[in-house]
Amino acid sequence: MKKATSLHTKLHNRDLVLRTIFANNSISRADVARVTHLTRTTVSDMVTGLLQEDLVKEVGKGESIGGKNPILLSIAPNSRYLIGLNLAQNKFVGAIVNLRGEIIEKIELNVNDNNGEKALDSVYQILDTLINLDHTPIVGIGVGAPGLINSREGVVINAVNLDWHNLKLGNLLEKKYKIPVSILNDSQASAIGEYVYSGNHGQEENYIVVNINQGIGAGILINGSLFQGDGGGAGEIGHVVAIENGELCRCGKRGCLETIASMKAILRQIDQTSIEEALSAFAEQDSKTREVVLKAAHYLGISLANMIGLLNIHKIILTGDVARFGAEWLSSVRSSMEESALTLMSQNTTLELGKLGYDACVLGAAAFLMLDDYSLLYLKDY
Repeated sequence: MKKATSLHTKLHNRDLVLRTIFANNSISRADVARVTHLTRTTVSDMVTGLLQEDLVKEVGKGESIGGKNPILLSIAPNSRYLIGLNLAQNKFVGAIVNLRGEIIEKIELNVNDNNGEKALDSVYQILDTLINLDHTPIVGIGVGAPGLINSREGVVINAVNLDWHNLKLGNLLEKKYKIPVSILNDSQASAIGEYVYSGNHGQEENYIVVNINQGIGAGILINGSLFQGDGGGAGEIGHVVAIENGELCRCGKRGCLETIASMKAILRQIDQTSIEEALSAFAEQDSKTREVVLKAAHYLGISLANMIGLLNIHKIILTGDVARFGAEWLSSVRSSMEESALTLMSQNTTLELGKLGYDACVLGAAAFLMLDDYSLLYLKDY
């Protein structure tokens, strides 16, 4: 028992040191000790192991505050690679990502129907291509998929547009590619991507990212950790009724937020099939397009007000294709949100556009693999 406890402590310290180095562009051993409250001897031992793993590198000397100049440490970004997938409704995107969240290679594949077998074949096609490129070692695959997801079991419970129902996607990919796989909702993945890589958050901050594409979903981070709810579906706001007896939704109910505020709904109402044409028409002040887009913004704002009332989180980020309508759309969302929420709660809430665009989901899916567990990064026995 004592041996197991000692090993557990060493592994915890190793992860703590690595996490601290990750959080900084460069940092000295002494500063790592100060941040982690570990002894300098412990930090030195952990760093030696990380250098042997090639996960960390020495990158020069810092300024002296008395005595020798300290040697600075940094993550070796290309020492490991992850694959992130965004399984959007009309387009699958896969990318090889290094440890600093830099996209090394990217593949996009159009998906034009809701045939489940074809969709799975497309996933295999993207992964086969990426894995056969000259970037090694690839230590994990992270997948952001639409719909209800059981992340713990790696199961897509229901993704209507992909015709996936209780698909054990994680198990299928792990068996085929022999590396760790994580599966999570695409909006939750986008939230992680914005949180980890946008440089726009504080440590252990509360944070909501709402992803408005063909569907609508939210990712919620509480104290820097993803909140998925008891069933994994926290943030599934697109299928909450916004208009009583409204349009029939693909989920079977009527008047869901998705039927009025998503890009699919906007295109249907202005009788368009092209997102670019819709964006252009809005910019050119087309009256019908403006009416539909700003009405969509109004109902989204009401839904955000409900989230403010439930969670009282002060930072909300909007991403996805609909967010491309820009400042006027955002202003309309904000006005509706403020009108619908308790003033004392909404006045402290910031609402802004995401910084990473379509890449947020890919980066977040990859980052989720190691968000709370760095074990897949270690190639050598401790």
